[in-house]
Amino acid sequence: MSYRIFFSKALLLIGMVFFGFSAFAQSWPTKPIRVVVPFAPGGGTDILARVLAPRLSELLGQPIVIDNKPGASSIIGSQIVAQAPADGYTLLMVDSSILVNPGLRSNLPYDTLKAFTPISHLAVGPVILVVNPSVPAQNLSELVKLAKAKPGELFYGSGGNGASTHLAGELFKMAANINIGHAPFKGTGEAMAAVMGGQVPMTFTGISSAKQPVAAGRLRALALTGERRHPAMPNVPTFAEAGLKGVDASSHWGLLGPANLPAAIVNQLSAAVNKALAESAIQVRVAGLGFDVKGGLPSDHLKLMEVEIEKWRKVIQTAGIKVN
Repeated sequence: MSYRIFFSKALLLIGMVFFGFSAFAQSWPTKPIRVVVPFAPGGGTDILARVLAPRLSELLGQPIVIDNKPGASSIIGSQIVAQAPADGYTLLMVDSSILVNPGLRSNLPYDTLKAFTPISHLAVGPVILVVNPSVPAQNLSELVKLAKAKPGELFYGSGGNGASTHLAGELFKMAANINIGHAPFKGTGEAMAAVMGGQVPMTFTGISSAKQPVAAGRLRALALTGERRHPAMPNVPTFAEAGLKGVDASSHWGLLGPANLPAAIVNQLSAAVNKALAESAIQVRVAGLGFDVKGGLPSDHLKLMEVEIEKWRKVIQTAGIKVN
């Protein structure tokens, strides 16, 4: 076969491949897209999904159906998507629980970094350290000094053993080199009530939960995670501003598909998500939840997942956290 004939056939083959990808992308989606939310209705992840769903439906030309599958710290719903066909019609919207679970649980029914295809980082939510107003610490520095003066006597409440608020407390302990105890409750709401009632002096929570009781004087906010102050609570400094680095306990939300999701579908979904997140109406609603809009490439989302999984694995091992 001459070089000219070979080259011509190669060009024809490449053209057929690109045409196939183009035709494949144009043929998807042709039916409703199911987005599994591995939590009960009404939580932050569920609300975020319902904020984005109508606009994504318009951009993709098909209905977006939110399917709540709560249980086992997001594992039940995540497994459903891990086992779904890689055709773009079953997706997963999840928070940082999917990044924490690999370090907490040795018996996960899937390998998090192999079982899913990252599509887009959606949002990040700062975590705020709040104390009961009776605590004699007006700022973070004073709280750290108080903890060092009374090792083992102060406790922080959390939403349960292994919860994100538990991990935030352990990260705080490590960064500040202090000895404070852990008081687990059955949910963040109970932990917040215990702090407001004076049963425990402090806890970690999200902006949407902290804003009203702080404004009412029932709690005092000392610091929040993240790179900058949040517009919803502009008077609260970041941990770094308050003099303590390394407390990066912010929650992340992302959109995933099953493993081996075709690149054409991933790119189409990513483009739609980023377009929706760039719109002011969506940004205002997401900010109202206490989140910051993120977006970005699928490769960015994969890198974030890798970094966060390793970070929390180290925190969990250092703190000796166990879950039943």
